[in-house]
Amino acid sequence: MTSKETKKRPADRENEEVSGEYLLMLHNDDVHSFDYVINALMDICEHDFEQAVQCTMITHHKGSCDVRKGYIEPLKQMKDALTAMELNSTIEFKS
Repeated sequence: MTSKETKKRPADRENEEVSGEYLLMLHNDDVHSFDYVINALMDICEHDFEQAVQCTMITHHKGSCDVRKGYIEPLKQMKDALTAMELNSTIEFKS
């Protein structure tokens, strides 16, 4: 890596934080009912019923699903709310 590329890295990281290219991932836990997860997605992530059902099914069958895309701060709030409901979630940078 050249020194020019090294100097660009911090600025690139700053752009990641404001780009809105983050994903809130819901992870399967085999503990909560489908209805519980569906209601959480509708309440916290503002999904309509069909979208919440689809995300719940994807999470169940594939192990995880991106339930929301956006900026880091709103996703952190949603992640915290999901955690408060004992649902496993993470925020990932969309590459």
